[in-house]
Amino acid sequence: MDILYAIFLGIVQGATEFLPVSSSGHLLLAEHFFAIEQANLTFDVMLHLATLAAILAYFRKDFLNLIFAFLGQYGPGRSPRERQMAIYICVATIPAVIAGLFLGKYAETIFRSPALVAVSLSVAGAILLWAEKAGRHERKLDELTFKDTILIGCAQAMALIPGVSRSGATITAGLFLGLERETAARFSFLLSAPVVAGAGGYKALKLFTGPGLNNNQLLFYAAGFLAAGISGYAVIAFLMKFVQTKSLAVFAYYRFALTAVVVMALALGY
Repeated sequence: MDILYAIFLGIVQGATEFLPVSSSGHLLLAEHFFAIEQANLTFDVMLHLATLAAILAYFRKDFLNLIFAFLGQYGPGRSPRERQMAIYICVATIPAVIAGLFLGKYAETIFRSPALVAVSLSVAGAILLWAEKAGRHERKLDELTFKDTILIGCAQAMALIPGVSRSGATITAGLFLGLERETAARFSFLLSAPVVAGAGGYKALKLFTGPGLNNNQLLFYAAGFLAAGISGYAVIAFLMKFVQTKSLAVFAYYRFALTAVVVMALALGY
């Protein structure tokens, strides 16, 4: 059952991390309503590494081009524009880092409320629906400006609140700025890599300066890692194909439905 539990948590993390529905919100609700225990620090690190691996694997060509271009090594698919994009991603990560440093403790305490998750799910869903209907869906990735990336980076910082969703916030901001759905989703995923890596690295540092690895649970950690990595990669592939022809409004409606279920459950005393 421990292995099945690890696989379940891995799938939940991998799937909801990349869909605009909030992984932290779903895990918090599962913990509250189904008495699913919060994963220990080691397992949490494994899930972060797995989702990072999924991003890097799917967008491997993009990241390689950005890295080489940043270093000034131009060639096929690498130009000063890619170097500029790499700088944009670094700059757009700063608001999330600042928010994490100053508000991180609140995300683990006062923000951890099912009622707050219900509110943030519905509010973020309404804003996503508004952006989907109001956005021009015209601009491509090479049309991004420095101002655009700062605004999208500030939106990513809002994902510290459970229920908002990192991908949801950044995609929503991109849509308001007139980006194509596919462009908004691609930049959202590229932008998420440094934050996921930073969060995983910070927790890994706490792990190795604290309890360390429990060798008796290696199979448990491996199961969760694989489940999160595989489901995360599959969801990224699905969403990148989905946004080419479909509206993101369905995720807003899902948020509204989940909010209704949470509110009814809380009203009944659960």
